[in-house]
Amino acid sequence: MSAPAYAFVIPALDAEDQIAEVVRELAVAAPGASIVVVDDGSQDATAERAREAGARVVRHPVNRGKGAALMTGLEAAHRRGAKMAVTVDADGQNLAHEALRLAEYPAPPESLVLGVRDLERDQAPANSQVSNAISNVFLSAFTGHRLADTQCGLRRYPLPRTLDLGTRDRGYAFEAEVLLRASRAGIPIIQVPIEVYYPPPGLRQTHFHVVKDPSRIVRRVLKTLVYTRLSPPKVRGGGE
Repeated sequence: MSAPAYAFVIPALDAEDQIAEVVRELAVAAPGASIVVVDDGSQDATAERAREAGARVVRHPVNRGKGAALMTGLEAAHRRGAKMAVTVDADGQNLAHEALRLAEYPAPPESLVLGVRDLERDQAPANSQVSNAISNVFLSAFTGHRLADTQCGLRRYPLPRTLDLGTRDRGYAFEAEVLLRASRAGIPIIQVPIEVYYPPPGLRQTHFHVVKDPSRIVRRVLKTLVYTRLSPPKVRGGGE
């Protein structure tokens, strides 16, 4: 049996409590798939737990940001021969069977495939719903796609096309910048409804700041427009 054409990439920061379970569930869902964990300068045992669970671990000695961790993971997946990389958050919110569904979704391998959450149904925090809605409106206007979830970490990136986009941001705005540059590069953007798991409020862990990070996303989009010297396109209709 040949190895899958995709790899899973997990950016992780101080995730020792969840990372082993996330890796093991992916390994069960997709036997033989490569699982790359990028330990982005954790101060705990994230790297050790991920390695023990069977992942290949790449470690940043210091925290460099989610975008930097994603780029490191995408590069590692590409070097291992993957044509696509499915990114999965380390906090356990992204379900393994949904990650596998995105990996095997019948879209061309050169497509950027986005997981789309139903935040109200899955009982996401209210401030996260507001933050995502603002980002959706702003990025939809500048990508030309009606984007329903611009902050979901569960995505399928085409390789090596994503690596060649010339992204500059290495924080949370990286994912927004990819959307903008992918749309400009003519990469198809496909949106797939998914389910996610939100733990009870007292158990939720995130490094995303619901005020600062959307502001950074807006700034990155504006900067990217300046870099590429492009004006906003017309918004396209259905089929996204």
